[in-house]
This record gives sequence, C-alpha cells and structure tokens, in this order.
Amino acid sequence: MTQIKHYELGELADVTKLAGFEFTKYIKYNNYGEIIALRALNLRHGELDLTDIKRIDRSVSELLPRSKLYINDILLTYTGNGYGDCAIIEENDKYHLAPNICKIAPNVEKVVPYYLYSYIRTNEFYKIMSSHMTGSSQPTIPMKTIRMLPIPLPPIVVQEKIAEVAYCINEKIRKNNAINKNLEQQAQAIFANEFLSLETLPEGWKQASLIDIADYLNGLAMQKYRPTADESGIPVLKIKELRQGCCDNNSELCSPSIKSDYIIHDGDVIFSWSGSLLVDFWCGGICGLNQHLFKVTSNKYDKWFYYAWTKHHLDRFIAVAADKATTMGHIKRDELSKAEVLVPNKADYKRIGALLQPIYDLIIANRIENKKLAETRDTLLPKLMSGEIDISEVDYE
Repeated sequence: MTQIKHYELGELADVTKLAGFEFTKYIKYNNYGEIIALRALNLRHGELDLTDIKRIDRSVSELLPRSKLYINDILLTYTGNGYGDCAIIEENDKYHLAPNICKIAPNVEKVVPYYLYSYIRTNEFYKIMSSHMTGSSQPTIPMKTIRMLPIPLPPIVVQEKIAEVAYCINEKIRKNNAINKNLEQQAQAIFANEFLSLETLPEGWKQASLIDIADYLNGLAMQKYRPTADESGIPVLKIKELRQGCCDNNSELCSPSIKSDYIIHDGDVIFSWSGSLLVDFWCGGICGLNQHLFKVTSNKYDKWFYYAWTKHHLDRFIAVAADKATTMGHIKRDELSKAEVLVPNKADYKRIGALLQPIYDLIIANRIENKKLAETRDTLLPKLMSGEIDISEVDYE
C-alpha cells in the first residue's frame, strides 16, 4: 500500500493572484498585444478555451512578473459561478494572469506539477473547495483559504506515474477533439459545395424551410419538474450545459418521469434559441430538456440533413437575436419558417447523405468516447491518489 501524506496547497506551491490595483493601473486590453490575458471564461473543464481572448502588450506583462505565467503554472477560478475551473500552462511567454483566477506555481522538488493539476481538477478537490466558498450571488474563496486546502501526496515516483496516466487520457481526449474539428470543417465544405454553390435549382429539387423538414420541440420549465423524494433525478440540459458539452456538479436535476419527448439522449440535435444561440449534437448523457432549447427531430429526413441546415442558418439567427435583444436575445419560431432549405431529389439526397452522415456519426462517436474517457479518469485518479488502488495495477500504455 502506497503511503499517502497530506499537505496544505500552500506548502507545495506559491498561490497568488493579480491584485486589484495592478489591474486598474497597468492592464489595458487591446487587439494587437503579444500576450493573452487569461480570464475565468478561458478556463473550461481543465483546459484553456481561447475562443474569446483579451490581449495586453508584452511590456505590461514584464512590469508584473508576479502574475506572469510560465510552463507548469496551474490556473484556478476562485470566484463566480465557474469557480473550480482550472488549466495548466504549457507554453512560456504567451499568457498573463487576469482577474478572478489565481496562479498556482508548484514547487517541483515537492510535487509533480501535472499530478497537482490532475488533483485540482478532481471532483474531490471541487467539493472541498465548495465547502469553503462564501456568498451566493458571487461565490468566492480567499487566497489564504486556498493555500490551506489539503492535497494528498504520495512519493514523487508514484506522482509521476499517476501524472502519466492522467496525461495519456487527456491527450486521447485532445486528439479526438482535434479530429472532430477537422471533421466539422470537412462537413461544412461538403455542405457548401453541394448546396450553396448552385446557380440554378437542379431537376427534382425543391425549396422549403426549416419548419418543413424538422420538428423543433421547446423544452420545459424544469423548476416545475423537480425529482420527488424517492426519485434519482437526471441532469437538466440548459444553455450552460449545451455550451460546455456536458453536465457538471452545478447542473440542476429534474424528475426522470417527465414525458419521454423531453428526455435527451446522446446524438440528439439541440438548438439553443435564446441567450447564447448554438446548434450542436448532445453527447453528455441522458438529461431533461429545459426551456429556451429546441430538440430537433424529423420523421421525414435524416439527422445529417436537418442538423446541417439548422447550423447553416445559425449566423443569421444570431444576428436577428442581437437586433431584438433587450435583456436576452432570442429568435421566434416564425424565423424557422423564413429559413430557406433546398431539398434534393432522392438520388442526390442519398448521395450527399452518404458523404455527410458518416462524418457526423464519427463526430458523435468521438464525443461519446471522450465522455467515457473523462469518466474513467475522474473515477480512477482519486483512487490512485488516495492509495485505494496501487499504480502498479493500472495498465495505461
């Protein structure tokens, strides 16, 4: 049995944040700076999300060395509803700390950085952190308290092996994500070539609208359908879950006894029509469909067809919602009837489907595999870190 000791985080790493006066005095975001200022929204499920970034000048970053980021620095969101999100830095001279996240710089003589990062992203650490959060509308935890959070620490050689297990799983997930990005680009190119480059309507083709090819079922106000005392609830699929691709510890629960039409399964097409407009395949497991989301289905056409056409119109829907936005932009159902669709003849429909459906099937399969890999990682690592399972028993080659 591996001997596990527990240390306070502050004994293993330097924990710091960007001071408020530093941000006010020095940080000026721009569109051309060489350094990316990482904010809380850039941390998603243990990884960096660089979809929406702010930049600062390199000279500003050099003025604030305490919050400059280096390889193996770990980032942790310590305030707001996204608290607990984390990431590890893998490049020097590229990133700087912004508000609402703290920097954890491991002492490599005491702890393997990737081991520490892997523990910080576990559910066990999240629960411990949650127990110390204060405030309801804007939960937060002081730096002093973060430094006192307990970390289970086996010998360095065991840490290295556990870190290797975690890294192997995370790299497989990353590779699947990269494959899916390429597949989505291929699908978009095929769709554009087959449908958007036409000068005239081919023989046997017809014009229709989204409402003609698919059913758009709006979700329920799930606060009315909470699980009863004797029920095990299922997660509620809201805009947040759709955007992040999975449910989490903060996801609400609903009764599993809701009408089956509102139960979402892997591979279902979901369209968020209010707030953050998004069309995607859901691959986060069984859950209940909340209001402001459409479940898109069809008795007449295949998934590839109604998914591709709904996604094609997303940019226009986003523009419409932005024009109408008061508090939360949205589209009305009549916009679906205005969204033009080209329906091929049977032969062309079959030919195009043979190109697109396998691509979408593989995207869904890769996402489902990623979910299983993440579940394996999140179940296995805490047992390895606690000594419940000996690392020698794990085959991770």
